[in-house]
Amino acid sequence: MSRLNRLAFSVLALALAGSACRSTNQESGRSAPVQDPGIVPASMDTSVPPGDDFFAYANGNWVKDTPIPEDRSTIGGFYIADKERERQTRELLDAILKSNPAPGTNEAKIASYYNAYLDTAAIDRAGIAPARADMDAIAHTADKRQLSAAIGKTLRADTDPLNATNFQTENLFGVFVTQGLTTPGASIPYLMQGGIGLPEREYYLSSDAEMVRLRDEYRAYVRKILELAGYPDPRGAGDRLLELETKIARAHATRAESEDFAAGAILWTRAELERHAPGIDWSALLNAAQLGGAQTFQAYHAKAIPKLAALVASEPLTAWKDWLTFHTLNQQANVLPEPFRDASFAFNGTTLQGTPKQRPRDQRAMNAVSNALQDAVGKAYVDKYFPPAAKARIQGMVDDIKTAFARRVEAIDWLAPSTRQEALKKVETIVVGVGYPESWRDYSSLDIGTDAYANQKNAGAFEYGHQIAKIGKPMDRGEWWMPPQLVNAVNLPVQNALNFPAAILQRPFFDPKADAAFNYGAIGATIGHEISHSFDNNGALFDSSGRLRNWWTPEDFKRFEQAGQALATQFDAYEALPGLHVNGKLTLGENIADVAGLSAAYDAYRRSLGGKEPPVIQGYTGDQRFFLAYAQSWASKMRDATLRQRIAVDGHAPDSFRSLTVRNLDAWYAAFNVQPGQKLYLAPDKRVRVWD
Repeated sequence: MSRLNRLAFSVLALALAGSACRSTNQESGRSAPVQDPGIVPASMDTSVPPGDDFFAYANGNWVKDTPIPEDRSTIGGFYIADKERERQTRELLDAILKSNPAPGTNEAKIASYYNAYLDTAAIDRAGIAPARADMDAIAHTADKRQLSAAIGKTLRADTDPLNATNFQTENLFGVFVTQGLTTPGASIPYLMQGGIGLPEREYYLSSDAEMVRLRDEYRAYVRKILELAGYPDPRGAGDRLLELETKIARAHATRAESEDFAAGAILWTRAELERHAPGIDWSALLNAAQLGGAQTFQAYHAKAIPKLAALVASEPLTAWKDWLTFHTLNQQANVLPEPFRDASFAFNGTTLQGTPKQRPRDQRAMNAVSNALQDAVGKAYVDKYFPPAAKARIQGMVDDIKTAFARRVEAIDWLAPSTRQEALKKVETIVVGVGYPESWRDYSSLDIGTDAYANQKNAGAFEYGHQIAKIGKPMDRGEWWMPPQLVNAVNLPVQNALNFPAAILQRPFFDPKADAAFNYGAIGATIGHEISHSFDNNGALFDSSGRLRNWWTPEDFKRFEQAGQALATQFDAYEALPGLHVNGKLTLGENIADVAGLSAAYDAYRRSLGGKEPPVIQGYTGDQRFFLAYAQSWASKMRDATLRQRIAVDGHAPDSFRSLTVRNLDAWYAAFNVQPGQKLYLAPDKRVRVWD
């Protein structure tokens, strides 16, 4: 899945009389115990026929009545759940701050990091001094060997597997560490394209008027940051940097090309790296990046890496020094004086995402420490807020949905025995992490003090050190790539593993008090989605060991690709803004996982009933509540600038369109009496069936 960006609704459960698609088979006679339906009828607009616009039917009143806060670019299920996570973290942090923790403990580091980040008066008094050593080192870069070393010092490891294939880091190269795509076993460093400050290559190359405007705004922002730092010739530096980054963008693989794992399955030895990508002093770069001992690299962007290396040789040293200085300051702007912070938010928050107001500093400080000391905060979080009973309940749902998915695979009559066998093996051997990891990071060697700038740099370097320390060691299939206090979930195809952090296992995705229809439709569909990612257009290319190999017969894969093409065409038709359509190919993996995951969750829900029909609650049948829970978990509102950026760079379709996945399931038509002629109606042979 997924950056969920899903969202919901207030907890109001009012019966709405007279809805055309509610069940008429309500029980009469003795009154039954009141049950929590989970869904929120008050969020619905029942004046909209569900067969015309199921998103509006499920969420129309919520959309009309819920404004986007000024300090947000989007709201949704992620926002609702994250507000609760923030409340919990605030409570946790306040207790730590009051406890006067012993020096050297995780709690002391949490308190020190938070207090230093929050102390803007001290940050403002320090001025540019904390960054001066970094700026001076860049200024004294005298030749391309020193430049290569300076670039190497900036490298950081990507720790977001959701973003790994399109790692648009500001550093010239991204590093990702796990086992090789075709070489299961020891972990190796992946080298990936980077080097740009705008979200994606098309922001530099498109002639669209909005993209041209954003480039002009970016140039002005670069000049502003360098001017604030007292940099010589900030105006000329802005021009030089934009020209350099435009060349970097031209060197990049496209977003669609980055999704092609097969194209990224290229191994280079150290000697081959130097031979294929001349222009950089690789010894200087790799030694500075602490990668001097690595002898094998996954050249994920093998076409882009040589072009980026050539730019190091061909472009003026002055332009590279401008580039290094700006990105050093831009990445640390949140711990620099107020003019830097304000300029950074004005561009990165308002211009790029349309968010008019910055969040309060104490909230940003709380989230900063949670991100910098993920396991330290995470362990305290789960100890307080994630009881064993919740873990067991979710684990049970995971097992149910895995079983449902396996049954679907077993029932497919067109699969060859060899394809079916490997698919079942993938399901059986998938490693599912629920709530939190089995072991926690040791932060005893991380230096955290009173300097917010130094703390942020030290935490980044510590995380990088943790990642590159895995090189040469066997891959840990139980490794977590998300902290427990993150509202998200992830499928890890190279590990054949899933992570479901504790923070997502709450409203609007999960409620132990709600009936089964709600939980299977909301968190169950999320679980099914993540399992199904092992069988989407990318995940299906990996076998049960995490090796990239073709385990399909040609006939089976052709059938699978036909279903994918039909789904891509379906999403291509959705118009997010006037003239701006969803990219069905770019979002195909997520859309396949939505269809297959929702189908498996529905099967698991029906099986959980033990052959009995579920009760009608507040006039809604079990199947209606299941599909409404799914659609309400995707309720969302997004600013136009954010929506435009998401269409351009994100592999996830906007949430409102993901809610329409229901139109591919036969059970939805029966539940809401959807008939030919309604806008969402698909003839049975046009409904996309993946793993069905």
